[in-house]
Amino acid sequence: MKKEDKLRGLKGSLALLSGVSTLAMANPAFSQAVVEDEEGDVIIVRGIASSLKASQDLKRDSQGVVDALTAEDIGDFPDTNLAESLQRITGVSIDRRNGEGSSVTVRGFGPAFNLVLLNGRQMPTAFIEGGAPSSRSFDFGNLASEGIASVEIYKTGRADLPTGGIGSTLNIKTARPLDAPGLRFSAGVKGVYDDSVTSIGDTSVTPEVSAIFSNTFMDKRVGIALVASYQDRESGVAQFGTSSGWRGAYRGDENNWGTLPPSDSGRVENRPGDDDIYSVPQNGNYGLSQIDRERINGQVVLQARPIDRVTATLDYFYSQNKVQTDTNDLSVWFNHGNTESAWGNGPISDILFYNETFSPGFSDLSMGASRNATISESDSIGINVEYELTDNFTLTVDAHSSSAESRPDSPFGSSGVISTADFGLGFQGLDFRNELPVLSLGFNDGATDIAESRMLGTGSTFQASTIRTEIDQLQVFGNYEFDQSIVTSIDFGAAVTKNDFRSTFSNNQRDSWGGVGTPDDYPDDIWQRANLADNFDQLSGYQDTFQDFFVVDFDRLIEVMDDPNFRPYVADGVGVGFEPLCGGDGVCTADTVQVDRRTEEESFSAFVQINTEFEIGNMPSALFGGVRYEQTDVTSEALVGFPTGTVWVAANEFGLTGLNDPANRDFTRLEGDYDFWLPAVDFQVQPMDNVLLRASYSHTMTRPGYADIQGGQTVDQLFRLDGGTGRRGNPGLEPFLSRNIDLSAEYYYSDSSYISLGYFYKEVENFIGTTVVEGQTPFDVATPIGGQRFNDAVAATGSQDSDVIRQWIFNNSDPSTFEVFFVDGNGFVTGNIFGVPGEDPLVPFRIEEPVNSDETKSVDGWEFAWQHLLGDSGFGWIFNYTIVDGDVTFDNNTVPSDGIVQEPLIGLSDSYNIQAFYDKHGFQARLAYNWRDQFLTSFIGVSGLAGNPLYVQEFGQLDFNASYDVNEKLTVFVEGINVLDETRTVVGRSDAYINFATQTGARYQFGARYRF
Repeated sequence: MKKEDKLRGLKGSLALLSGVSTLAMANPAFSQAVVEDEEGDVIIVRGIASSLKASQDLKRDSQGVVDALTAEDIGDFPDTNLAESLQRITGVSIDRRNGEGSSVTVRGFGPAFNLVLLNGRQMPTAFIEGGAPSSRSFDFGNLASEGIASVEIYKTGRADLPTGGIGSTLNIKTARPLDAPGLRFSAGVKGVYDDSVTSIGDTSVTPEVSAIFSNTFMDKRVGIALVASYQDRESGVAQFGTSSGWRGAYRGDENNWGTLPPSDSGRVENRPGDDDIYSVPQNGNYGLSQIDRERINGQVVLQARPIDRVTATLDYFYSQNKVQTDTNDLSVWFNHGNTESAWGNGPISDILFYNETFSPGFSDLSMGASRNATISESDSIGINVEYELTDNFTLTVDAHSSSAESRPDSPFGSSGVISTADFGLGFQGLDFRNELPVLSLGFNDGATDIAESRMLGTGSTFQASTIRTEIDQLQVFGNYEFDQSIVTSIDFGAAVTKNDFRSTFSNNQRDSWGGVGTPDDYPDDIWQRANLADNFDQLSGYQDTFQDFFVVDFDRLIEVMDDPNFRPYVADGVGVGFEPLCGGDGVCTADTVQVDRRTEEESFSAFVQINTEFEIGNMPSALFGGVRYEQTDVTSEALVGFPTGTVWVAANEFGLTGLNDPANRDFTRLEGDYDFWLPAVDFQVQPMDNVLLRASYSHTMTRPGYADIQGGQTVDQLFRLDGGTGRRGNPGLEPFLSRNIDLSAEYYYSDSSYISLGYFYKEVENFIGTTVVEGQTPFDVATPIGGQRFNDAVAATGSQDSDVIRQWIFNNSDPSTFEVFFVDGNGFVTGNIFGVPGEDPLVPFRIEEPVNSDETKSVDGWEFAWQHLLGDSGFGWIFNYTIVDGDVTFDNNTVPSDGIVQEPLIGLSDSYNIQAFYDKHGFQARLAYNWRDQFLTSFIGVSGLAGNPLYVQEFGQLDFNASYDVNEKLTVFVEGINVLDETRTVVGRSDAYINFATQTGARYQFGARYRF
């Protein structure tokens, strides 16, 4: 083997760090790979096969276990973004938001465990998830595929890789003009048709355009590359959800609010046994969403090579992603009073159906409208200078300043919700024996259907979340190559990184869930009848569920309720206590920020790696060994509000008061630090031509999420009969540490065909779990529940029904302890009941705090990949399968009351994908099926309570694309995503506990690309 061949992997390693790709510029928008012949002349090679060969070469020549996507894999496949492309890689699976790839899981480790780099640089994230955002997860939905030259997935730890990814490190490389000298131009246009649009939206064809220009000047010593893309996409989601979670999990012998009636009641079929586990639904929600997204990406790259030994690169990257989601829903709420239910056998008792009957006027059928509107922007400016000081010594300096921000894009905040209701509901039931839970409704006063004339506005909430992350980083790398030595080279480097994270949150909530005014106060044109069930036609049971609902005109309803002259607000003895919904100015968000979290991480890292090459017998071998040092200081501050009182606003609606008052806030400051040495060793041997055996051992780490290291303690504004919930952060948390072993055998039996089999083992410590402190009363606020008035009402009425108890308090207690908003013709009172300090008991809180576990857990698995081209036929296939296992699963037979803290791994699952393709005579076609087994997506449940798992059911999706080169410059194509219209379901401890059932539909794209 020639020395220059042996060193290809080492040079590739250095190129990662310098941000300059050793691969030829395989730009996806050009739909071509760029290579050089023996004389150094540039040759253009197009097609799927050339792209697969480039990816295969990178895998073979790299140090450790590396996979890659280049050129056609990204640009010419039916992928809206990079996440859709990455799921083709062995061991990589994705999760989806609104039917589109959003985040990646590698070898069973979820998005937070994978570090994403852009040209070797650590990238900031800004990902609003509800409430005060806090995730390090990278949202690939913000990135278009155009302009990306390649993506490299490093699965084994290396001393020269930036730290942060236990699962993997993903390096996204953008185009460099000096890598492909000369003039290059490509322009593409697509029409996007999304079959997922629901009945509340209009299905249309939306545009996507992109253009790339690259040229070099001054004898190929100066170059410029420009990339721009624009996409407008309309889509929809139909989703059932128990969006307020499940009550429990309970043991069969528990007696609590929400548990089943006594065994002698006759209202429970096959009651769970004393040791069986069951849960009851808090609500059922059927929602239809219309999503409008506008995405803009742009890149500018300037390169100069003033002398042969110096290459300078200045690059700027910008992305903007605007998303507006309008949702209309129909929902029912269970008060767990007069219920009937049926159950399967234990130890986890499946729920079959759950019904509840109400007295007239004591329950409502809710139909709400919401608007989520955010704008996400990110930019990065960086400079890279590579200087070959001598023939043997190369020094690279890389600096960048990058930021990412997500913020509200509407006067209604990042998330605005306003509810309306029909208070004539007498019966509600959910049957869980289908893919779509079947809703049954019954109305009072002889009604059989919904009616505009019974609807009125109720409560609302307008949240404003903002997240901003700024990263400033300076990296210095060196490479010294030896001429005659078993040690071929030494790599070394150091980096200083400053990461500033800030998230703010405000919540303007009006707890008028008992209704505002009467139905006569509202124009009927606010509500428009629409078919609900047909939007779920891919889920069994849709034809049996309640068919129609009202689409609420979000803007019209706010206009009516924000008018100071709206009749219920006029002080005529009827509307006392109500103010205009948004203060009369249409801006519905809170005037002040309620939560302001600021975290600063300052890190220093350094590494050294020695690279050797030798022979064992006649077998070429290499050993790469190094160590990395990481030191991090964490400072976290938080400005949070604290409550001053409580209010009981409806049957099971309780709220904390004072959280929105700027006077009730204060900053807290906490600090933490850690440092670690992380060794890494890679060995490879070539026992015969085209066969590589690899073995790697490394230590890697992943930093805790921003939510876990935040300062301050926050509580939820709403609480329930059994108390409130809250959480606090812990900046002193240690990072996740993993000791990794990787073994791999790879057989490259032709230029574009190979088989590989790999085994990996990860031993992880410092898992972050949640400890819950029960019964805390940190704010000493009184609750009306359990006080003298409450107990007198129970004794007088003999009822546990919340509405009956409220009615008695209004009629029989001190008027200074409540306020009345409305009294209907039957004497039913709508109003607020306040907690009385000194008389009523204090609200107990369940405060959650993240803690490091002392337990070490392991994950291991197998990866198999087979890529094959059938000679010169043009046909070929790719198949890969990943099996993952470990002692990091959630124990479904343990409930929170057992007092056992669980620390499962999010995202652990098997996966495979199968691709068949054809590439010949200018025609290219590819068919791909991607499958992922069931995986845990959360263990805190929808309601935010620890110990309530959420599992995404197994999911498979079929995609295709086909293109034809009309001539050397023009290509036409058609693409399809999820063409079988697969649905997605999220369940709890068993398949019967449906948390979400989602139908998105298929997406089709057609267009043309022109190049020269």
